[in-house]
Formats: sequence, C-alpha cells, structure tokens
Amino acid sequence: MHRAYQPLTPANNIYLRQRWDQEFYEEHRKKISQAKSVIDNKPPKTYMHLHIKLKKLQMEGERLAIVERDNRILLEKMAHIMRTGGSVDNRKEDYMQKSLNKTKRQRELLRITHENFAILKRLTSKEPHYHHMRWQDEWNINQRYMMNISKFPHYWKNKHLVPYEVHKEKIAAANRRIRNQQGQQMNDRGSKPEVSASKGSNHVTLQTDHVSPQICIQSPSSTVADD
Repeated sequence: MHRAYQPLTPANNIYLRQRWDQEFYEEHRKKISQAKSVIDNKPPKTYMHLHIKLKKLQMEGERLAIVERDNRILLEKMAHIMRTGGSVDNRKEDYMQKSLNKTKRQRELLRITHENFAILKRLTSKEPHYHHMRWQDEWNINQRYMMNISKFPHYWKNKHLVPYEVHKEKIAAANRRIRNQQGQQMNDRGSKPEVSASKGSNHVTLQTDHVSPQICIQSPSSTVADD
C-alpha cells in the first residue's frame, strides 16, 4: 500500500486520480513551453545599409581614381622630361628681378648708418677719464725706486726689459776694448801681452806685466760683476 500513488486530495479511486494528475501536469508543461515572454530581450535587428556604407565606398573609390589619374599624369610628365631633357617654356629674357621692400630696406640702412656715425662721433669726441701718459711717468718713477731699493737687478726677473744676450754682448765688447787697449800699450812698449782663455768657460783673462781689469760673464742666476 505504501508503494501506491498518494494523491494530495482525498479520492475514491487512486488510479484514476493518478491518471488525471498526470494529464494536468503534462498540460501544464505544454502551456509553459508555449507561453510567450512579456519582456522583449531579443537583440535588435541588423540592417545591411548600416554595416556596409555604400556612399563611403563610393567616395573612397572616386578618391583612388583621382589619385591614380594624377599619378599617371605625373609619370607621363617625368617620362617626357627624361626623353627630352626638360625645358622651361615661360622664361622671359628681359625680366629683371626686383624687391618689393627695397625702398624700405634702403631707408632702414640709411638710418642705421646715421646712428652709427653719431655713436662714432660721440666716442671720438669723449675725452679719456684716465691720463695714460701720467700713468707711464709714474710707472717709470716707481721702477726707478724699485731698482734703487732692490738687492738684485730687475732684468734677472724680467729678461724682456734688459735681455741677458744684450748684456753679454756689452761685456764682450768691453773685453775686446780692454784687449785692444792692452795690445796697443804692449806694442808701444815692445812687448806682447799673453791672453789665456779656459776652455768651456766664459771667463776671459788678459795677462800682462801690470794689473789689468777682469770682466766675468755669468748666467743670470748668479751675481754679475760690472766693471
């Protein structure tokens, strides 16, 4: 009895009730499957003229045709220039180039020239604030003061003032003058002076019967003995 169909409502015949309930259920499933939805959730319809834009395709084709025609014309011109070498048919022999703002540029150049002359006149007419000749005199006086109070000559430090070569030539000339004087004196006395010079040295010594002055030439780093 527990395996038999148990209806929800009381029934006299459970077999008939089972059959009726089964028919009601199948009819209910059929209605559900055939029921139409109240909300429209279908995708919108697609129209071909919105996806394929024929006007745009037409305009693109016309543009490509124009570009193709221009390229063909340009290619023909280039081929003609390559064959004939090219020439200009609108050249005018008696044409002279001229500038539209030539007058304005000339006026501007004239104005700048006058201003430059005025500036040059002001510069040349301006007297100097410092007197360079007085500066030179004061410098010479200061140089003499420095030479008087200094222990060593200034040309040792500044060779461009009194170069060492010039000083050496003066000493050599003085030595020659002394030798000539000694030679003349010895010729007058009938004797010849003996001159000795050490090799590799700048010292020149005149040996005579009497005492003669001696002049030594040394490098600027040592003391110079003046006659």
